[in-house]
Amino acid sequence: MAEVRVERVAAVEPETAFAERSRLVEGVRAYGLIVAMWLRSTMAYRASFVMTTVGNFVSTAFDFVTIMLMFAHVDVLGGFTLPEVALLYGTSATAFGLSDLVLGSMDRLGRRVRDGTLDTLLVRPVPVLAQVAADRFALRRLGRITQGLLVLGYALWTLDIDWSPLKVVMLPLMVLSGAAIFGAVFVAGAAFQFYVQDASEVQNAFTYGGTTLLQYPPSVFAKDLVRGVTFVVPLAFVSWLPALYVLGRDYPLDLPRWVAFLPPLVAVGCWVLAGLAWRAGLRAYRSTGS
Repeated sequence: MAEVRVERVAAVEPETAFAERSRLVEGVRAYGLIVAMWLRSTMAYRASFVMTTVGNFVSTAFDFVTIMLMFAHVDVLGGFTLPEVALLYGTSATAFGLSDLVLGSMDRLGRRVRDGTLDTLLVRPVPVLAQVAADRFALRRLGRITQGLLVLGYALWTLDIDWSPLKVVMLPLMVLSGAAIFGAVFVAGAAFQFYVQDASEVQNAFTYGGTTLLQYPPSVFAKDLVRGVTFVVPLAFVSWLPALYVLGRDYPLDLPRWVAFLPPLVAVGCWVLAGLAWRAGLRAYRSTGS
């Protein structure tokens, strides 16, 4: 009997894993279909799309203009030159822009919980996370990504970096891993809104506020804050750690240099925790009855 029981358990585990993979594929497919719908809607008014995209580009560009104005009065900021700060800015802004494009709609979840429209998503045979993430997909957010890439290009053009194969690989790795880390923060913040519906600004403090923080050198902040964004909410792995490795600089907390290669693992860990938080929040949801 013991042998039969083991065989049954072993048979159930592959079925569960297959079901999880199928649900993931279904979610990605549903996300793509919803995004395609919103893209068709956006392209129906192309002049409006161009104007809003340019507006998004200009409004986000003011962040770097502010940094340039600072350097009009000082030569270095926290020991960093303008091109070095531009590298920090460009990588974090691009990573956040990618995440904001894909998952930026997650901050609307609290509103859906309040007015009861989340119920309409629950009755559809599609993963709720995919529906919330793709809702009102805003292609205009490409303006932020474009602006970040331009600043990053300026930094790479002006900096005299001692390039190596590892540093070349580090650049796309840090942008993609950073986007994944920010994405996990978006999902975790949305999960928190199942309990506190008016918490979108709390989420924004870690997403929009986090990218603003990462645009400046870690040396200008108190070490307690740097520890917090390294070990508690690991936003430092978005750009600070890998960028300082590319620049050949030491990290303020005297961490070993190999931690600069941890962003992919940190991103996976963040997504695991965000997924658990999302499932817990979804199970705790109670309909408004309206």
